Amino acid sequence: MITPATLTVLIFVVTIGLILTLLFRPRLTGTRGGKELAFVALFLLPLVSGGLGLSEHFERSKQTTFCLSCHIMEPYGRSLTIDDARFIPAAHFQNHCVPADEACYTCHTDYVLYGGIRAKIRGLRHVYVQYLGKASQPIHLYTPYNNRECLHCHLGARSFESDATHSAIRDDLVSNQLSCLTSGCHDGVHNVAQLGNLKFWSGAH
Repeated sequence: MITPATLTVLIFVVTIGLILTLLFRPRLTGTRGGKELAFVALFLLPLVSGGLGLSEHFERSKQTTFCLSCHIMEPYGRSLTIDDARFIPAAHFQNHCVPADEACYTCHTDYVLYGGIRAKIRGLRHVYVQYLGKASQPIHLYTPYNNRECLHCHLGARSFESDATHSAIRDDLVSNQLSCLTSGCHDGVHNVAQLGNLKFWSGAH
């Protein structure tokens, strides 16, 4: 079965072939059929190819390997294998509370491609920094971590709803008035600055 990526490449190659044909044989556009061919080659096929490519890239950008392909993200990938349950990302990753192949996206659903216009513009800046610039250290979130990222899994879960502590502050968590991370409850996140002093899970691959 042909994959979306292969289909995108095939359409792209056909498009280039048709455009080159029209460039070297411009007389073809003198007929109605030639004009239709030019419309398909210059407008329709590039639109289809671009749409398929964007769709494929959106799916690929959800993958943990995509996020960790940037050198600056390598320590964040390592932090997923910290052998300490107090580190929330590590505990979720190692216990398959989040899909291992979409771990980053599951907890950062509004980041870059999946966020608003500002997030997408920041994503373009990340591309520039990756290939032509230099990233500032340490990296940080542009906006405070939104409880929505925790609650889209935990809200409604028995372990969350039946817990007395969570029940007492449920409304404040839902409204983001009290942060899951910075309130002192679950503040062990990636903590990449400490990686040299921590143990790592031997079962991590």
